[in-house]
Amino acid sequence: MRLVVVQVLAFSLFATLFVRLYYLQVIGGESYQAQAADQSVRDIVVQPQRGLIVDSQGRPLVANRTSWVISVDRTLLGKLEEKQRTELVRRVSVVVDATPADVEARLVTCGDPGSVRDVCWNGSPYQPVPVATDVSKDVALRVLEQPEDYPGVLAEQQNVRSYPRPFGINLAHVLGYLSPITEDEFDIAAERDDRSLNGASVVGRAGVEKQYDEWLRGLPGYRRVAVDSMGRVLGDDSLVESTPGDTLVTSIDAKVQAVVERQLAERIKVQRATLDPVTGRNYEADSGAAVVLDAKTGRVVAMASQPTYDPDVWTGGISQAELARLYSEKAGTPLLSRATQGQFAPGSTWKPFMTAGALTNGYSMDTVLPCSSGFQVGNRVFRNHESAAYGSISFAQALEVSCNTFFYRIGYNFWQKFGSDPADIDARDPLVEEAKKFGFGSRTGIDLPGEAPGRIADRHWKQAYYESQKDYYCDLSSKPQTADTSDFVYKFSREFCIEGNLYRAGDAVNFSIGQGDTIVTPLQLARAYAALSNGGTLYAPTVAKAIVSPEGDVLRRIAPRKVAQLDVPKKYLDYIDSALQGVTREGTMAWKMIDFPLDKVTVRAKTGSAEVYGKQSTGWVASYTKDYVVVMMISQAGTGSGSTGEGIRAIWEALYGIDGETVRPARAATPGTVPPARLPQFLADGSIMPPVPAKATR
Repeated sequence: MRLVVVQVLAFSLFATLFVRLYYLQVIGGESYQAQAADQSVRDIVVQPQRGLIVDSQGRPLVANRTSWVISVDRTLLGKLEEKQRTELVRRVSVVVDATPADVEARLVTCGDPGSVRDVCWNGSPYQPVPVATDVSKDVALRVLEQPEDYPGVLAEQQNVRSYPRPFGINLAHVLGYLSPITEDEFDIAAERDDRSLNGASVVGRAGVEKQYDEWLRGLPGYRRVAVDSMGRVLGDDSLVESTPGDTLVTSIDAKVQAVVERQLAERIKVQRATLDPVTGRNYEADSGAAVVLDAKTGRVVAMASQPTYDPDVWTGGISQAELARLYSEKAGTPLLSRATQGQFAPGSTWKPFMTAGALTNGYSMDTVLPCSSGFQVGNRVFRNHESAAYGSISFAQALEVSCNTFFYRIGYNFWQKFGSDPADIDARDPLVEEAKKFGFGSRTGIDLPGEAPGRIADRHWKQAYYESQKDYYCDLSSKPQTADTSDFVYKFSREFCIEGNLYRAGDAVNFSIGQGDTIVTPLQLARAYAALSNGGTLYAPTVAKAIVSPEGDVLRRIAPRKVAQLDVPKKYLDYIDSALQGVTREGTMAWKMIDFPLDKVTVRAKTGSAEVYGKQSTGWVASYTKDYVVVMMISQAGTGSGSTGEGIRAIWEALYGIDGETVRPARAATPGTVPPARLPQFLADGSIMPPVPAKATR
């Protein structure tokens, strides 16, 4: 009986096993085969080629090149014994000139224990992880030719940014740079189902690379590959092609940009070798900027900033030492664009706008005021430059010779008339109102990220500043003076604590000549002068002109954007225009324009020298024709015409093809001497041709 029971049990077990095998192999076979197939294939992201950035003539400003990238297959790495894994990581670190710890840090998935922000891997767990980019061909060949020494290590070519530098230009602050997507950015993209980004993407961080990143980045493709049990690729299973990014056409003219960059760098070099008669030492000329705008549209033709940096430094990853230098104050903070982010007292370049404010608020074109050597306000005498005196003069003459005391009187008169109570923060100030109408104190709206707003140091600003700093200065003044606190700082803190919010007559007269706490960016000043040139239209400056598909189709045209139409009567604008012509013919800019053909190319200009406490003067020249605006500024470089005048002249000569006293339009930096209205021609073979030039005008 027991034998029978055992036989029945054995039969039952075999029957159960047979049924299960039949189910797995026959009934559920197809399903399990599909799952097995899925486990033997992987999706690898194929990064798209980023779109080109070209100038107004179609010259490439930013392109792409192939770069060798060393990656590690973590799946295969995980199947190695610990000793083998350690040895492989060591070999990889040696070949890519890194430490094993650096390689290991790059192999950790972001969010996992031990992951390092901005170093860890954001991508697919099945994607080979890049551990070194932009390596030499010799390094790549070493990996490719010795696969037995580098199992699971790949050497592949990928597209990275390149900078053709037409005419040797830099343009770093306008173009911007790229860096790998962060963990937070990737998470946000995933939440939005943004398929243009993946864990291995690079994104724009500054300049037009950031502003137009969504157009430039393209769409990634996916390559499905078959792998063996060790994770080694056996072959392609399927491919979804990536979509290249779109081309960005800018209003930059590379030939003009080259002239502007060269002149700015040269003027800084010259001023650093020039003795400052005030301080008895050479000018520091620590930074500068230059801007060229199309006066009729606000488009940016050229924009330079010093100090600058090599945009290629970001390609393949930037070192900590290089990054530290870009932010270093000792190196001059090269990452800061002085054209759009630098803020400086405008000095006498401010006076045309004060003239507009005076003429529209009671003064006339026939007004005559004394240009004395000094003007007393309370117990302080505000001086003219070098204490010069010119007798009784008009607005036009005051602009020509840049008479401070003439404008002091106007500022003081408005202060007495509308706001002699220093504590009244709502008192009217026509000069402040006019400055704001010309766009000062607010961002221009340029299509570049990170623009600074400048500052109008009016009564409201002074009250807000007082409230933010009162506790600090009151605390400082309430304690006995220490050796670390100078007499000036200690005295200032006591005065500020008691009456730092009061807007006194001295503030008003300083404001009238662009001194004191009012600051502007070079771009703001250029835009305001463009409004003087074009009859009162204030534009938001633009760098981009159009977005063009890889096939050459125009996807989007970026039109000039009008912000405001100034309510300054034409007769006053014409009067100011005529006065600024006088500055180049007979005034403070005349000595730099000798033998310049002003009758053929009529350049209007205003010079400025802004005093800054504890520093040397900031030099400005703002100038324009009916076609262009050219502004140049150098910090701690002396007078405006003295520091930048020759550079301004050289730029005008390049814009119109001036040779000595002769105008040769054929030699102009821009064909036709004016910015092209049309876009470059995108041909079927992928080549880009310049637009048809417009007829020359002045």
